[in-house]
Amino acid sequence: MPTLNWIGKEAVVKHHKEVPFRLLEPVPELSCGDAGSGNLIVQGDNLHALKALLPRYAGQVKCIYIDPPYNTGNEGWVYNDNVNSPEIRRWLGEVVGKEGETLDRHDRWLCMMYPRLVLLKQFLREDGAIFVSIDDNEVATLRLLMDEIFGAKNFVATVLWQKVYSPKNSARHLSEDHDYIVIYAAKADAWKPNLLPRTEEQNAAYKNPDKDPRGVWKTSDLSARNYYSAGTYSITCPSGRVIEAPPKGMYWRVSKEKFEELDRDNRIWWGKDGNAIPQIKRFLHEVKDGRVPQTMWFYQEVGHTQEGKKELLELVDFNTSDDVFITPKPTRLIQRILQIATDKDSIVLDSFAGSGTTGHAVLKQNIEDGGNRRFILVEMDEAIARTVTAERVRRVAQGYTNAKGQAVEGLGGGFQFCRLSTEPLFDANGQIRSDVSFAQLAEFVWFAETGTGYTGQADSPLLGVHEGRAIYLLYNGILKDKSVAGGNVLTGAVLDVLPPFAGPKVIYAAACRLGGARLAREGITFKQTPYALAV
Repeated sequence: MPTLNWIGKEAVVKHHKEVPFRLLEPVPELSCGDAGSGNLIVQGDNLHALKALLPRYAGQVKCIYIDPPYNTGNEGWVYNDNVNSPEIRRWLGEVVGKEGETLDRHDRWLCMMYPRLVLLKQFLREDGAIFVSIDDNEVATLRLLMDEIFGAKNFVATVLWQKVYSPKNSARHLSEDHDYIVIYAAKADAWKPNLLPRTEEQNAAYKNPDKDPRGVWKTSDLSARNYYSAGTYSITCPSGRVIEAPPKGMYWRVSKEKFEELDRDNRIWWGKDGNAIPQIKRFLHEVKDGRVPQTMWFYQEVGHTQEGKKELLELVDFNTSDDVFITPKPTRLIQRILQIATDKDSIVLDSFAGSGTTGHAVLKQNIEDGGNRRFILVEMDEAIARTVTAERVRRVAQGYTNAKGQAVEGLGGGFQFCRLSTEPLFDANGQIRSDVSFAQLAEFVWFAETGTGYTGQADSPLLGVHEGRAIYLLYNGILKDKSVAGGNVLTGAVLDVLPPFAGPKVIYAAACRLGGARLAREGITFKQTPYALAV
């Protein structure tokens, strides 16, 4: 299999492991509605944000959508769609070193994307998928990058989205009318796309000219080009006309016996005068309740960039609106992805949140189909996160007044706004920060032990049971005793009051006063914090 190499690759291949775990710090004044809704907007570098989110959401996300920088080299607007932005240049200097100063745009882009994609992969459920928007600048390198990280066998398809509805007369060569959406599954065998709702136009093709009691139907060809040894017989029409055989090079799809069975069941259409080449009747109630997703997405169905910009400008005020978010995605485009790739209670992650279209689309899709999907949005730029991403979703959720002075009803829902902690979970000496709560450390311990996101309540020393073993955490007074001989140290007295489990146990604590024989007899594996938590 072809592999991709670039200057700086060695420095970033394992960089995700070196990124420290930070904490999510809620900002109540920037949050909206019910903070416990499960929706989250995180402001901070998306590499650090993804690492902070892993202990809670690893293996829990059904659908990831990202719209990363396209690496066009365009630096004429605020939210740079290139890899020369100050934030990326600073990161490259810290991670890649002086070698990063000489990298070309493609090298920088690959250095930026690699560790982020590696972390994103860890969020997906086994039946989940990731959708990545991109254009011709990096689609070739993105495919190779995704093959390496997600596995070539998990490639699903590349969608062409018609992003504009009229040609650009200013085009240097050809008018670029489409973008790509590259799709990879966590496990291709486990991922099954949903059928899309049938359109009124599709349903209108079904008629019932013969008043069949089984309802409306439409015809499909009885002949095909594929050779079929039993498909070369003559047919006599009700009018008496004899059709000696299918047209040259064609064969009937069914045997003579099957054809006669279908005719007796009134499933053959001979035309209004009973003299036409026969066709099979397909009843609407027997076809799939939906349509198979295709790889060509036209603007009439999923919107275009101008629609996306119009939506954004109606929701958010800009001082320089013409220069910000030139090509935001329309909500209909993201809704198409949600229809294909989510269940009604799925978690949706977007780590390049930008204008907040994904959050908007999740709330909108929930209203349309009664779903309870939750979103996680990550935006690096502090000003954009506050005044664009969060503000847009807030207005969509609570309602707003449009440019015409008309009140637009809110879609409902809310979100918690968080920033990343300045200091990591562990200090420079590897010790757990003194202000870390039990609930925060519980998420981290569960992730370190199981590799999955923690979904428990974190109000008991028994965090849960994973693959037949119980996982306990003694920390920060969970047993209402912070003394050395008390709740943070595993002693005989502490063991007696722990929630019981008849099986192997893993217990994290500051120290252990039990001997090896007692631990073995009780089926306990002791792990000392913080030293056992080097993930």
